[in-house]
Amino acid sequence: MGAVDFYVVIPARYASTRLPGKPLRLMAGRPMLQHVCERANESSAKQVIIATDDRRIADAASGFNAKVCMTSEEHTSGTERLAEVVEQQGWSDDTLVVNLQGDEPAMPASLIDQVAADMATHQQASIATLACPLGSTENEINPDIVKVVLDREGYALYFSRAPIPWHRDDSGPAVNVAGTSPVLHHIGLYAYRARFLRHYGELERSPLEVFEKLEQLRALWHGMKIHVGITEQMPVSGVDTEADLLRVEKLL
Repeated sequence: MGAVDFYVVIPARYASTRLPGKPLRLMAGRPMLQHVCERANESSAKQVIIATDDRRIADAASGFNAKVCMTSEEHTSGTERLAEVVEQQGWSDDTLVVNLQGDEPAMPASLIDQVAADMATHQQASIATLACPLGSTENEINPDIVKVVLDREGYALYFSRAPIPWHRDDSGPAVNVAGTSPVLHHIGLYAYRARFLRHYGELERSPLEVFEKLEQLRALWHGMKIHVGITEQMPVSGVDTEADLLRVEKLL
């Protein structure tokens, strides 16, 4: 298919339990949020918008000439913040929107383009996201690594922090008929159509979402489809702690 028109929205909040003021923490002499914005601008997006409820973040973003949308302080998730941006901008229902987290300063632009193209290609999907091979057996039991299993058409069956599927016979790594693992490492990059974001706020939180602390389970709970594009490129993980900050800063 040809070029895909899409927007990138970066939800950014100042409060963070483990790393207060995270979007504005300096990395290689610049705010982390600026690095995230640069990764988005390296993609094919028509426009990049930072969505925040904090004037400190808005002022910093204006300092590196980013477009900012001020949003409500009442939002409990980045997805809710995106929904408000959709309304502020007056985007049509078919507009494609990529949600790039404000703590992903090393996200490759190629993956941003890929998730947008995946959303454009799969009309049945309410959400598109990405995953890559899980890698080591240790990753299967690491609760910080979100796992996803798919149906035969590449739509998500379930996301979990726990090992899925369970190796009942414990006879070595689980593989499918193609000789590859049926479980993938989920990459937290999402694309939506604006119509889904307009509807999202009406969806009741699901028990699975609350239990696993995984927001995407709300869509599955309500019978919506999430298509998962496969990539061999595992991006550098995001920034949640001081140690993460130092690790990613070295790469930048």
